[in-house]
Amino acid sequence: MSADEARSSGNAPDADLSFEGYERFDGTVGARNHVLVLPSVICSHMVADRIADRVPGAVSAPHDHGCAQIGADNEQTERTFWGVAQNPNVAGTVVVGLGCEHVQSDAVAERLDDAGERVRELSIQEAGGTEPTIARGARAASELVEAAADETVPAGADALTVGIVATDLAEGTVAKAAPLVGAFADEVVAAGGRVVAAGSEPLIAHAEAAQEAAADDATAADVDTLLARHEAHPPKARAVHRAAADRSFAAATRAWGDQPIREVCDYGAPATLDRGLAVVDAPSEFAEAATGLVAAGAQVIVHVTDEGVPTGHPVAPVVKVTGNEATYEVLSDDVDVDATTASVADLRERITAVLDGDPSCAERHGVDDFAITRVGPSL
Repeated sequence: MSADEARSSGNAPDADLSFEGYERFDGTVGARNHVLVLPSVICSHMVADRIADRVPGAVSAPHDHGCAQIGADNEQTERTFWGVAQNPNVAGTVVVGLGCEHVQSDAVAERLDDAGERVRELSIQEAGGTEPTIARGARAASELVEAAADETVPAGADALTVGIVATDLAEGTVAKAAPLVGAFADEVVAAGGRVVAAGSEPLIAHAEAAQEAAADDATAADVDTLLARHEAHPPKARAVHRAAADRSFAAATRAWGDQPIREVCDYGAPATLDRGLAVVDAPSEFAEAATGLVAAGAQVIVHVTDEGVPTGHPVAPVVKVTGNEATYEVLSDDVDVDATTASVADLRERITAVLDGDPSCAERHGVDDFAITRVGPSL
């Protein structure tokens, strides 16, 4: 399917992108009603997992950050915690620390409280050990679950933020899946919604084209800042970075839709635009990209994957799309949409069903991962 065919196949100007979700205090609407158990440091992530396991409606976000990080990495980790906890899919957060880490649980919780979020905080050292922390944490998470909204409200496209990441640039991705997803992204923007795209590799590989894709001078300056940051910290030698250099900028970003870039978001920071396309300064590696998209505000993530990577994310449902017919034949229970046969209307129907509460394939299997990208080395 070509890009033109994808756009003409079910891409009506009045496409219905409404959904039923959970209204938050700030007017945003979540597609899920999770209570997040967030470890502020690697040392507390197993305790956070055990707390979430005890409380229906709670999810945990285990990671290997928060200790012995320096400078920009430490700032990015904190920023990501705040962004993820403020995602519309999160009804409340229990922050769990150890007590001696650099990223302190009380500081994270205080920032969330100042923002108006429902939050509880505890640390293993202060609580008196692992078991007391699990018991107290489970009580705190249960309180937040009980306080969460249990009725849904109707929401339109203007309340929708869709995250998009393509973790490869294989032929099936560029020719089939990316045009399909890009056409859906154009629908979202045309209807008044937001698209946040992860994958800084095409910007780095095609600096001039990336600057030309900016909607205005201020955004072009932000693109320049992103490029300068990556020049100072060269990207890891990932396959997508090499493939992006071999493809045109248009081909490498086709899944983002035919929209100018209206905002560039630091990793972990929320998108602030009212409508249009924002690019998150995140790598295309799935787990790291998904966390960046969740922190930017995405209620749902569309993952373009040639190989059918089955992993989801604990906070946002992930809709898997492949342009590889053989992959779909083998992994039809792990991939939501076969782009070789689906229309934009088919993709829209699947995504709106997931927004309304139908589990995506990754959710149904309970397979998820949470990771935060690093700026530089940690000690």
